[in-house]
This record gives sequence, C-alpha cells and structure tokens, in this order.
Amino acid sequence: MPDEQRIANNSQTYVVDADECSFEELEQTNVQATVIRFRLDNPRYHAGDVLLVLSGSEIHFHGMIGSLADGWATASDPRGSLLPALIQ
Repeated sequence: MPDEQRIANNSQTYVVDADECSFEELEQTNVQATVIRFRLDNPRYHAGDVLLVLSGSEIHFHGMIGSLADGWATASDPRGSLLPALIQ
C-alpha cells in the first residue's frame, strides 16, 4: 500500500530545528518556500502527519506532509512559511 494511503488515525508532529533543516524548495511565494521536499527516513511518520520547523520558539514552517516515498517527503505551508526560498 502506498504511504499516502497509510494515513494515521492520529497525526503526529515531526519537529526539526531550522538550523538543521535541509530541504529542496518546490514552490515559493514572496521569497518564502511554501512547498518543500526533505529527507524523512523514520518509518514512524506518514503522509498526513505535520512538519514543524522551529528556530528557538519561533515557527518557520508548519505544514502537512502530503507524500512520502523512498525516504523523501513533501510538505506545504502556503500561508505562514518563514523558510527562505532559494533564489536562482
């Protein structure tokens, strides 16, 4: 069964320190990354869980994990992301 179909009954929160958060920006708005792809190898987490990126007590990204496959996950925070988009 694909991971997207194994959504847990009780969602969990995957917390990452902003200084240790390594991600690939998939979408951005106003120079803030709103959809990201990141490594997630922990089998405890599934699509439907929440990604929370913190810098101290400040929330930099708070979004739902939408897909998880081959150790990579995507999550979106369309409104409140403070993660900087990578300007190319």
